[in-house]
Amino acid sequence: MISNADLMLLAVEGGEKARYHAPPNPWVGALIVGEHGEVIAEGHTQVPGEAHAEIVVLRRAGERTRGATMIVTLEPCCHVGRTGPCTDAIIASGIRRVIVGIIDPDPRVAGQGVALLRASGVDVEVGIEADVVRAQLAPYLWHRITGRPYVVAKFASTLDGVVAMADGTSKWITCEAARRDAHVVRAQSQAIIVGAGTVRSDDPELTARLDDIVLEPLRVVLGTAPEGARVRPCLERSGDLGSILDELAQHDVIQVLVEGGPTTLSAFFAAGLVNHVVWYQAAAFGGADGTTGALKSLSTSTIDQLRRGRLVDVRRIGEDIRIDVEV
Repeated sequence: MISNADLMLLAVEGGEKARYHAPPNPWVGALIVGEHGEVIAEGHTQVPGEAHAEIVVLRRAGERTRGATMIVTLEPCCHVGRTGPCTDAIIASGIRRVIVGIIDPDPRVAGQGVALLRASGVDVEVGIEADVVRAQLAPYLWHRITGRPYVVAKFASTLDGVVAMADGTSKWITCEAARRDAHVVRAQSQAIIVGAGTVRSDDPELTARLDDIVLEPLRVVLGTAPEGARVRPCLERSGDLGSILDELAQHDVIQVLVEGGPTTLSAFFAAGLVNHVVWYQAAAFGGADGTTGALKSLSTSTIDQLRRGRLVDVRRIGEDIRIDVEV
């Protein structure tokens, strides 16, 4: 019989299918499992205003929910938002047991969903593969706890951290496969921030192009975008970066991607606002004489002030590598 841990990992895979379209809701996966461990139904969160993962699997399972077990990555909601409470539907379905990855920190839930299920006679277990679920939902959890978007800083450089050569040229340092992967990171973000200098020099579109679909995150320019820039329409903002993040949170931005350039990325690091780094590095070397470093405006006065992070992933993408760091 398949273990509860393996079932939860299967639900996590399902939740990943909702990663692009679920925000500002969490990208949740769920399963209905029979008494012998067979998977009766699986599903994930739909677009905002449509069914949560729990409702999807209850509908797919039909009458087979009675006496069955639900596996769900995040605590079921118990409040009325765009949709009704998932807890009510679970209780009405005759589900005997619910296995939850983690508690939802949203103040409208925050353990109340689990408490309501237990009070109604449903057996609830919490904490199966919790670390995996927390990693998958990190941007959502950060947003609900702090009220601010989760900030991902993206770099593309040589192995020694150079992002532009002495003559200013920078296209392309990393390979096509790495650039394609960077569009996945864009698609996972509801807003992208760049400086006005990057807009003037590169004229980026800041869209996420994934095979046959194109997604358009909210585009934010620090400063003023030139008339006719491809990034338009966009938000043009200046001033305190924390205040800008607060405003983006009001636009239902769960994750923001800071793409640059070096001055903008340095400012976010200096302000202590970066949660996660995605760094693409080519097996190439630019040197320091006249070139531009990825964090050229960031200064560290002493080793005790060195900004350290936690390495969470390193993998090869085409001819380059991708390094993921929690800051």
